[in-house]
Amino acid sequence: MKAPEKVGKYVVIEGHDGTGKTSQVNKVRKLLASQGIASVELSEPAKDPADGETDEVLIADAIRTILKNGSLTRDATTNLFLFSAARHELWHQKAIPALKLGKWVVAARNYYSTLAYQGYGEGLDLELIHNMTATATDNHYMNPDIAIILDLDDEEVRLKRIEARGELENPDTFESKGGDFQQRVKDAYINIASTYKIPIVSASGSITEVTDEIWSIVEPRI
Repeated sequence: MKAPEKVGKYVVIEGHDGTGKTSQVNKVRKLLASQGIASVELSEPAKDPADGETDEVLIADAIRTILKNGSLTRDATTNLFLFSAARHELWHQKAIPALKLGKWVVAARNYYSTLAYQGYGEGLDLELIHNMTATATDNHYMNPDIAIILDLDDEEVRLKRIEARGELENPDTFESKGGDFQQRVKDAYINIASTYKIPIVSASGSITEVTDEIWSIVEPRI
């Protein structure tokens, strides 16, 4: 009898921009590697081609360029369509093949970001977001094996972290929105954590301290 396929785990590290998600994805992947677990990084809507990085899903890279262009006026529904299109391609072209090989997929965002930014932030119906995402992906995407939300109370620290990356010089569609929008997004993640029973990890400590807390959640699931 053929042994059943060993499907990899899908891990999501979420949170407001500037909470250190990408750094923690890299740290978790290194810790997984130390345990002999192969993994791939999934960046939504894609990695930044300007940094010489790509998710090797070219259509997602192209959609990301549109989404990050703050000069292109559009509404929340259009953003949902664009994010869903990129998400569909990334999940089916990159994540599913990796999971079927037994690799873990570690993501800095998933549709919780769309709930936060387009739902709570821009006022789009949450059920519409959920249904559109379910159509674009599958049950495993909608229900990550492990999900963690990073929270940072100090807005000044958050903005300094974004500024250090050079992103405030050319703000994108969402970074350019005012404080009220940013507060709605921050509050949204607290609500999402409560709704989906996702643990919250404070991002106010050092990178190592935050990694240690995240790993204490991830390691027991290996």
